[in-house]
Amino acid sequence: MNIDELTFDEQGLIAAVVQDAVSKEVLTLAYMNKESLQKTIDTKETWFYSRSRQELWHKGETSGHTQQVTDIRYDCDQDALVVLVVPSGPACHEGTYSCFSHSLLGEKKEGRTDRFRILNLLEETIATRAAEMPEGAYTTYLFTEGVDKILKKIGEESSEVLIASKNRDPNELSMETADLLYHLFVLLQEQQLPLDDVLHVLEERHGK
Repeated sequence: MNIDELTFDEQGLIAAVVQDAVSKEVLTLAYMNKESLQKTIDTKETWFYSRSRQELWHKGETSGHTQQVTDIRYDCDQDALVVLVVPSGPACHEGTYSCFSHSLLGEKKEGRTDRFRILNLLEETIATRAAEMPEGAYTTYLFTEGVDKILKKIGEESSEVLIASKNRDPNELSMETADLLYHLFVLLQEQQLPLDDVLHVLEERHGK
């Protein structure tokens, strides 16, 4: 599709929702004009139009927290975009992973109706750690040490799962399985592989 076929508003702008391609967390909402959109397409990094400064700006130009673009999708009315990115740091000028870090409704206490909500939260939290790299966090330590350390931990936790299983200890097995899942999620983030891709493979296999 040609960008001239998109619907820009009277100021020549189109809303762009920026989403982490791995965790699927919404990072920010910004605006593009045709020039910034074309630069985004050409450079595979996000460029926006500042309505306050009335000029183009390249995300990460001063902070270094650029966003590598993996896909740009448009809606059915062709007047809004979703930009999927791999962030190299926090998206927000406040130094947080996402600009949407506050809630009008406060912390929601979910029941067990969504059994796997914690997996989504875990993926988002690890993505946040990868972007912000807070000092003293264990996840930061793993990313700093690199893939070899992460793989070593996965090997260790796998062995612990085997031992817990041989011991027929359900509490121990629950804890060791949780440790293994956590380190697997860290590996997926390090490899920039969304959990959705793994789930898609499972769905395909189930269909067969």
